[in-house]
Amino acid sequence: MPRLGQDGAVTSAAARPRDVVILGSTGSVGTQALELVRRHPDRFRVVGLTAGGGNKDLFAEQVRELSPAFADLGEEASIAAAAMECDVVLNGISGAVGLRPTVAALEAGNTLALANKESLIIGGPVVTTLAKPDQIVPVDSEHSALAQCLRGGRFDEVRRLVLTASGGPFRGRSRDELHDVTPAQALAHPTWSMGPLVTINSATLVNKGLEVIEAHLLFNLPFERIDVVVHPTSVVHSMVEFDDGSTLAQASPPSMLIPIALGLAWPDRVPHAAPGMDWTRPETWQFFPLDDEAFPAVALARRAGSLGGTAPAVYNAANEVCVQAFLDGEIRFTDIVPTIERVLAAHDVPSNMTDLTVDDVLAADAWARDRAAAA
Repeated sequence: MPRLGQDGAVTSAAARPRDVVILGSTGSVGTQALELVRRHPDRFRVVGLTAGGGNKDLFAEQVRELSPAFADLGEEASIAAAAMECDVVLNGISGAVGLRPTVAALEAGNTLALANKESLIIGGPVVTTLAKPDQIVPVDSEHSALAQCLRGGRFDEVRRLVLTASGGPFRGRSRDELHDVTPAQALAHPTWSMGPLVTINSATLVNKGLEVIEAHLLFNLPFERIDVVVHPTSVVHSMVEFDDGSTLAQASPPSMLIPIALGLAWPDRVPHAAPGMDWTRPETWQFFPLDDEAFPAVALARRAGSLGGTAPAVYNAANEVCVQAFLDGEIRFTDIVPTIERVLAAHDVPSNMTDLTVDDVLAADAWARDRAAAA
């Protein structure tokens, strides 16, 4: 699969509004996407809406307002909507349940604005072999930043990708100091407002581990050329270092509106998608090395990604179970990553990974959830 950004193609904005399908319309990404649609009716028209059903009243309001051609709740609805004839499908679903809709969108030939990183990470070759060049546009702020920076040079000039991590609410703490942290403390992210799963993942740095795997799959670079640095203010969203020593960074105030807008309009930009930097104010950008001892999730993700096959699915599924157990007060914060590690160690990765199917991935996902729940 030729990866996004390698040809550097840029086209002008379409003359007609883009027909957009939004999966997970009541979640954080979905509601922000609809905010952009409302502000730019000349650019976007919603033709499909789906949600998981956790906020039926909001979904009903969205349907009444936008009158999409298709609107329904549940996984099957998202699969059907993803396959609709449209210009772009925004997959804003949370978790592994987004895999089948991702596959449906790719099989239908639709451009996929991917906020549901889990579907790419757990699907791996199942997803990448389906995707045509530039069919997947990343909506994660870090990977959107990388895609933007890659426009600044040829892909064969890239030395490494540098993902930035805020460090979460516990940056600077030792492993021992994390032992008794509470869910409320872990949910108090210093720079981003996100759902509970992603917020806890940011506190453990599991989210950054998942993003390392995602970058590997999106941009086809080996793990040793994908680095992570801690950047507390979350202003520089990621960087690309080229082989002449030059580094390009993408910077903006912490907001998902810019990557969502780029996902919907790629390769074009949406004017005034979000406020820019105020360069009249003093600003200090600090970067720190990752503390792998206190936060071993990234190193463990690299191991899972290097194993490939169903290993990333196991990593992700075990984590989702552990996060819920932590939120429910059943395990400690410091139990999350060690439990993932034990589940991953117990998993037998298939020897023939080129023949993996969606069913294989979801079977590994189910096995890991059962194993983590019993751990």
